[in-house]
Amino acid sequence: MILLSINMPTLNIFITITCLVIAVAIVWRFASRRRELPCPAWLHWLVELDNPFTQTNRSAFIVEHLGLAPGMAVLDAGCGPGRLTVPVAKHVGAAGAVVALDLQSGMLERARQKVAAAGLNNVRFVHAGLGEGRLPRGCFDRALLITVLGEITQPKAALAEIFAALKPGGILSVTEVIFDPHFQGCSTVSALASEAGFVIGKRWGHRLAYVQHLEKPDVA
Repeated sequence: MILLSINMPTLNIFITITCLVIAVAIVWRFASRRRELPCPAWLHWLVELDNPFTQTNRSAFIVEHLGLAPGMAVLDAGCGPGRLTVPVAKHVGAAGAVVALDLQSGMLERARQKVAAAGLNNVRFVHAGLGEGRLPRGCFDRALLITVLGEITQPKAALAEIFAALKPGGILSVTEVIFDPHFQGCSTVSALASEAGFVIGKRWGHRLAYVQHLEKPDVA
């Protein structure tokens, strides 16, 4: 009983935060059906934290399965507050490079702060949306779309641009989780990816929370 009473405040806080996150997700999901609503910059804290309910959405899991090596070039598309930008930049090292792209200047500013705090100098920030033609062609070994695809107005154009930006043999890692208001199912992602020219690669997780790798064919 004493142990229970000691843990009750922590449990209450956890339950309150969980209910708040679920409520925000439900409202956001219904509102998103009427117009595009990317996560606003003032809610950066909501997407900076690893989801406690699913492993596949955690930054360590995503990075671990990317097969990164020093010197690689990586595109963090829809980087948000830089949850993946920082660990990826650390993995590719000073000889590597990360391009962090986002449509919202507030999110990019938060990502800049985190990159600076980590003492990293291998990250370039691009204020743009996918599909606008701002990405160089054939430059990236890896690309990331972490719960972003459903927020994009023109997903076909976005995936076509990422496909062109990847090197032959490059990999696009797509992460989706049901808690995200813009959640995209496996079949939707696969159909869009195939149309863009990707080969469907490995997938981890299950249909409600997964990481899907999409490969650009190696013409060599």
